[in-house]
Amino acid sequence: MKISKEEILHVAALARLELDAAAIETFAGQIGDILAYVETLNGVETTGIAPTSHAISLTNAFREDTLTPHLDTAAALANAPAKEDGSFLVPKIIA
Repeated sequence: MKISKEEILHVAALARLELDAAAIETFAGQIGDILAYVETLNGVETTGIAPTSHAISLTNAFREDTLTPHLDTAAALANAPAKEDGSFLVPKIIA
């Protein structure tokens, strides 16, 4: 499948990209190759194949929420490079 220069320029305009003539030719060829491959995939017989979102089955990796005690201030600040009045001290980044 061939993609036209106008289609490349249209997509580039939507993406707010400025392309030179060489880039347009390169992208036209590359996108044409991708579309040709997708067209090949469209010819694959998939009757009776259930749709999937992953190639392998996945299970939920989430754990149940459980209440746990939080760190006290001293433990939270124990390894802080700088602290002041029970808080982390960080460099000022706004002038």
